[in-house]
Amino acid sequence: MVQKYQSPVRVYKHPFELIMAAYERRFPTCPLIPMFVDSDTVSEFKSEDGAIHVIERRCKLDIDAPRLLKKIAGVDYVYFVQKNSLNYRERTLHIEAHNETFSNRVIINEHCCYTVHPENEDWTCFEQSASLDIKSFFGFESTVEKIAMKQYTSNIKKGKEIIEYYLRQLEEEGVTFVPRWTPPSIAPSSETSASCKKQAAASAVVPDAALKEGLSSEAPGHPSGVPEPAAGTPDDKLDADYIKRYLGDLTPLQESCLIRLRQWLQETHKGKIPKDEHILRFLRARDFNIDKAREVMCQSLTWRKQHQVDYILDTWNPPQVLQDYYAGGWHHHDKDGRPLYVLRLGQMDTKGLVRALGEEALLRYVLSINEEGLRRCEENTKVFGRPISSWTCLVDLEGLNMRHLWRPGVKALLRIIEVVEANYPETLGRLLILRAPRVFPVLWTLVSPFIDDNTRRKFLIYAGNDYQGPGGLLDYIDREVIPDFLGGECMCEVPEGGLVPKSLYRTAEELENEDLKLWTETIYQSASVFKGAPHEILIQIVDASSVITWDFDVCKGDIVFNIYHSKRSPQPPKKDSLGAHSITSPGGNNVQLIDRAWQLGRDYSMVESPLICKEGESVQGSHVTRWPGFYILQWKFHSMPACAATSLPRVDDVLASLQVSSHKCKVMYYTEVIGSEDFRGSMSSLESSHSGFSQLSAATTSSSQSHSSSMISRWRFC
Repeated sequence: MVQKYQSPVRVYKHPFELIMAAYERRFPTCPLIPMFVDSDTVSEFKSEDGAIHVIERRCKLDIDAPRLLKKIAGVDYVYFVQKNSLNYRERTLHIEAHNETFSNRVIINEHCCYTVHPENEDWTCFEQSASLDIKSFFGFESTVEKIAMKQYTSNIKKGKEIIEYYLRQLEEEGVTFVPRWTPPSIAPSSETSASCKKQAAASAVVPDAALKEGLSSEAPGHPSGVPEPAAGTPDDKLDADYIKRYLGDLTPLQESCLIRLRQWLQETHKGKIPKDEHILRFLRARDFNIDKAREVMCQSLTWRKQHQVDYILDTWNPPQVLQDYYAGGWHHHDKDGRPLYVLRLGQMDTKGLVRALGEEALLRYVLSINEEGLRRCEENTKVFGRPISSWTCLVDLEGLNMRHLWRPGVKALLRIIEVVEANYPETLGRLLILRAPRVFPVLWTLVSPFIDDNTRRKFLIYAGNDYQGPGGLLDYIDREVIPDFLGGECMCEVPEGGLVPKSLYRTAEELENEDLKLWTETIYQSASVFKGAPHEILIQIVDASSVITWDFDVCKGDIVFNIYHSKRSPQPPKKDSLGAHSITSPGGNNVQLIDRAWQLGRDYSMVESPLICKEGESVQGSHVTRWPGFYILQWKFHSMPACAATSLPRVDDVLASLQVSSHKCKVMYYTEVIGSEDFRGSMSSLESSHSGFSQLSAATTSSSQSHSSSMISRWRFC
C-alpha cells in the first residue's frame, strides 16, 4: 500500500531571499541532521542573468535501522538524488527527491516548494509532499515501512531547529536582508548591494519561523508566539499556525490525513465542504484512517442534507411540552473551557415525553442540542484562545427507577444514541454520571453495547455522594458553577422535569397525522442501483419547452445518468414475480420502466449525453424539453467498460449479483418540472431546487458544465 504525506502550508515571516540564504547553508552536510552524512554535486546550471539556478545532488544518508536488517540488505548507507530548481525571477524553489538505493524494490518520492506568500511579499510559504511504495524487501516490507515513516516524521518534527539555526548564523554575521534579483541591465551597484545586506542589529527581526525536515530536510514549523493564523494561504490551503490555533497540536501524519481528506473534499464536493473541525472529528473517530473517515463522513453529510438538519436551530421551535418537561440545558462551561450540558435524567418522565411527542420529536430535540453544542464549541474556541471541539455532559440520575426502563423509552434512547454516534463523533469530551442508583447497572447493560469504545472511556460514574469527594466534580467543574441541586451555589435554570400530564398523551395515529417523523420530512427519495438493474423514474410533459430539473447525490458506487424520451408511456412496474421490475430494499427502491422489447431509436430516444457520476458527487442540472410526451430519468451502474446504451438487462437476469455489495450503488434524488417562464436559466440561481447546503461547511468555489440543451452544475457535497 502506498503511504502518502502532505504538509500544511508553513509560513516564514522572512523574505524569500533570506530563507534561501539560510537554506543553502545546510549543504554539503548539516550537523543538526545526524543521518545526513554528506552530499555531492552531480550537475549544476546557472543562467547568464543569474535568475535560474538548478543543482542536482547525491545525498548520503545513514538510516537508523537494525544492524541485522542492514546486513541482510547489504548496505550501510542509503543514497537519494535531490534536484533543486531555484528561480529568483519568480521567487520560487522547487525540490524533487527520490531514492537511488533499492529503487527497484522501494519507491520514495518527495516534492517541496518554497513560494512567496500571496498576500505579503516579505513572507515565504513552504509545502512538502511525499509518497512511499514498498514493492518488496526480503520479507521485511512492514518493518521497512515503519522505519521509513518513523525517520521521516522524526525529521519533520526536528526541522524547526534547522532554519532557526542558520537564520541565527546569518544574523550573527550581520546579514538580515538579502536584495532581490534584478536583471543585469538595471542591477544596483556592488556598493549598494553590500550596504543593503547589512542593517543595524537593533532593527533585526529575531527569526520565529521554522524549517520542517523531510527527506530533503526543509519544512518550516510553527511561528512561535503568534496566536493568530496567517491569512491568505494559497488556494485556501491550511497553514500550520491555523491548525495549531484552531484545531490543536497534531502530529505530522495527522496533519497530513486532515489535509489529504480536505483536498479530496475540495476536488469532489465543489461548492461547499465541511469545516475543518468537523473533518477532524471524523478522522479522530476512525483513528485517522482516511478511507473509513471519508465513508462515514459522506454518509453523515448526506443524512444532514436529506433531513434538513442544518436548519433545525433556525426553523424548528421545540414544543412547549419539551420546554417544560425535558430536564436538560446548557450551563456555563467546565475547567477546560468545554460547554457544559446538564441533564437531570432521573427527574425526567421519558415515558410521558415519548407518549406526548413521539420518538421523532425527541430525536429532533436531541439533534438541536448537538447543533447548539457545535455552535458553543466555536464560540468558546474564540473566547479561550485554544481549540475546543467537544463538550462535557453532566447527568444526574437521582430519581432513576424502573419507570425509566419502559421498553419504548429505552428503544427511543438506543436510536438517539445510534444517530448521535454516527453523525456527531468526538463531540463528547467527558460524561459525568452522578448519583447512580442500584437500577443503573440494568440501564447501562442495555445501552453500553451501542456506545463506541472511545466514547465509553470518557465516562466517569459516581454512586451516591461520591462526586463530592476527591476525584469528584470539583476536579472538572469550578466550584462557582456547580448547580444548586448538587450542593453548589450556582442557580441552574435547567427545568426540573416531572411527570407529563396524561392529558397531553397522543395516539400513534395522531402523531402520524401531525407529520412529526424526521425521516419522512424530506423532499429527497432514495434508490438502489444494481449492476444490470438501473433505477428509472417517469416524468410526463404536456407543454413543450418545460424544464425538468434534478438534484441527486451518489451515496455509494459510480453511476451513469441518462435522460430518455418516449411518445408512449411505459407499463407500470410489476411486483409479483421474480421477473418483477421493482425491488424494495433498505437502501431505497429500484424501479425499471423501459420494457425489454423496446429498442433505442425506435421506441425511445436519448436526449442527453450520458453523464458519469462518481461516488460522493452531488449533481444538479436541468433539461429544456423540446417535445411533449414521457421522459425517463435513469441512474445506471457504471462499470468499465460501460455497458452499451441499448443493453438494458432486467432484474431477473442479474438476481445472483444483487447480493454482491460491489455491484450496488445508492442515490438520493429530487426532481421537479418548471414552466419555461419560471425558469431563470441557471441552476445556481434556481431556488426551487431545494438543495440543502450544510452549515457545517465553508464556502469554496462552484463550477458548472453545459451539455447541449441542459445546464448541469456539479456541487459535490454530501
